[in-house]
Amino acid sequence: MRRAILAAAAVLSLAVAGAALAQTRPPAAIFTDPPADAAHPARMDVLHIPSGGGQLNAIAYVASGPGPHPTVVLFHGLPGNEKNLDLAQAMRRAGWTVVAPNYRGSWGSPGTFSFRGNLDDAKAVLAYVRGPAGAKLGVDPKRIVVMGHSMGGWVTAVTGGRDANLAGAALISAADMSAEAGRPAAQRLSLAQENRESLAASAREMADEMGSLTPDLGFAAAAPGLARRPLLVVTSNDGLQPAADKLLIDVKERGGRVAVVHIATDHGYSTARIRLESEILAWLEGLK
Repeated sequence: MRRAILAAAAVLSLAVAGAALAQTRPPAAIFTDPPADAAHPARMDVLHIPSGGGQLNAIAYVASGPGPHPTVVLFHGLPGNEKNLDLAQAMRRAGWTVVAPNYRGSWGSPGTFSFRGNLDDAKAVLAYVRGPAGAKLGVDPKRIVVMGHSMGGWVTAVTGGRDANLAGAALISAADMSAEAGRPAAQRLSLAQENRESLAASAREMADEMGSLTPDLGFAAAAPGLARRPLLVVTSNDGLQPAADKLLIDVKERGGRVAVVHIATDHGYSTARIRLESEILAWLEGLK
């Protein structure tokens, strides 16, 4: 009982601290274009990133200015109908380059979609932006943040827990996909059937793989690594907050630098896009 009370108090204190990120006035990058730089203009590049024997489709919103630029790698969810590209544009206006990949087997990227493949793709994208191709984009390899929505939040958590050279990680309504292994097969199949638009995998294949995801691919296993870098957790009224709260407590108890914001809206932040952008830009500003 005492532990439960302490845990609830910890979440409340984190929420209060996170609320300080919010702006009474949205950051200028929400509504103001940056000054034009004729020598180094902002641009969008189409990327093809090697992974798993194929090439992932991706885009880069490259910030204006000579660089090198702090960079966000932005992972979409399952299946990725909401790609948060309005957020990507806002981050670019704030001076961040944003790389947004599509996992193998999703949205035109070749190959077969799989959850473990998503994690391998995340590693491949990070290797790409840290290499010569990233240098051409003006990426600062010492200031790379991973960020993801829903299933992309799971990709971000696992990747952020394993990669020691990231400047931070941000989870937006993150869904711990490893937790699906404990659900009945019929529920996993239903989830897959409802979320396989554009994906090169059958619902049955997706459901079976969800059932095989092990605890080492979950939030709890990611916590020790996430505690070593700045972490932002944004939650909404979509039922995923309890798992996020548990992760927050774990990271906080390990001495992690955590910010948390709850926004009373749906999973896609349909009524709070400006608020979402404002909170994330405020957190990113603190990393510069």
